[in-house]
Amino acid sequence: MSTVLAPSPHVRSSVTIETAMYGVIIALLPGALVGACFFGLNALKVMTISIIACLLFEAMVLKIRGMDMSPLKDGSAVLTGLLLAMNLPSNIPWWMVVMGAVVAIGIGKQVYGGLGYNPFNPALVARVFLLISFPVAMTSWPVPKPLSFSLDTITGATPLGAMKTSLMMEGNVGAAANMSLVDPLIGNMGGSLGEIGALALALGGIYLLVRKIITWHIPVSFLATVFGMTGIYWLINPELYAPPTFHLVTGGLMLGAFFMATDYVTSPVTGKGMVIFGVGCGVLTVFIRLFGGYPEGVSFAILLMNAATPIIDRYTRPRVFGYPTRKEARA
Repeated sequence: MSTVLAPSPHVRSSVTIETAMYGVIIALLPGALVGACFFGLNALKVMTISIIACLLFEAMVLKIRGMDMSPLKDGSAVLTGLLLAMNLPSNIPWWMVVMGAVVAIGIGKQVYGGLGYNPFNPALVARVFLLISFPVAMTSWPVPKPLSFSLDTITGATPLGAMKTSLMMEGNVGAAANMSLVDPLIGNMGGSLGEIGALALALGGIYLLVRKIITWHIPVSFLATVFGMTGIYWLINPELYAPPTFHLVTGGLMLGAFFMATDYVTSPVTGKGMVIFGVGCGVLTVFIRLFGGYPEGVSFAILLMNAATPIIDRYTRPRVFGYPTRKEARA
């Protein structure tokens, strides 16, 4: 028997960058299909422009940096483009989509050195940039028209927006908060392409879990925190707070919990750290939804927790074999 002395890493995984990226893209397809069914050609246009713009700008930056074009094949730019599109309303002007792609790839990713070095989710950086810069265009939500190929749109409020308006005008959550869950589950409601179709997005998330592309820690802790906190508030006063099931299936919670908070680069690496990260995302989402100025808080919550990832990793890293714990070292 011979002993081999080799440098780390000693644990290898079959999951590569390409399998992870294209796996997430496949998991997003049911949600994207729901968006296309309810928002028609406009949804397809936004997704196509976003993906092509991300690929073109990624190629441009790689060319400027004097690098080869191989990163274009890993799927990360396509995934960023698709995730960005899922965070946009289907009637957004095309040039805003292009601007979002420039921000996602340029400021969200390449300015830090490319894939693996970005501290924040690039698609969310672009979404928040567009939301702050163009609030009217980013909050004018088309009313869904199932299986329609018309480019004309009629705008209306999202369930979360309608609830927030009712609270301000009437002093209670109104009818939107107590609507049937069937429509938000299948996607028949206003919102961005990734805010509708909770069932399709959850199926995509289960696919990621089964393929072991993601682990349960972040999505389960994220969803459970939102469900638990909103459930407590609802039990205290159902006139002022919507039921927890309403919060689970509306807004970008499913998209954020399964597809954006689980980003390898911007989330903690240990199971304990992931649970802390998911709980933090849930707490911030609930506070923003219930007490903040915006009806939705998933994007802001994930970005804020992205900023906290380094310190979470620092305090949740496992003890190195053969070394004492901090408590033992201080003793």
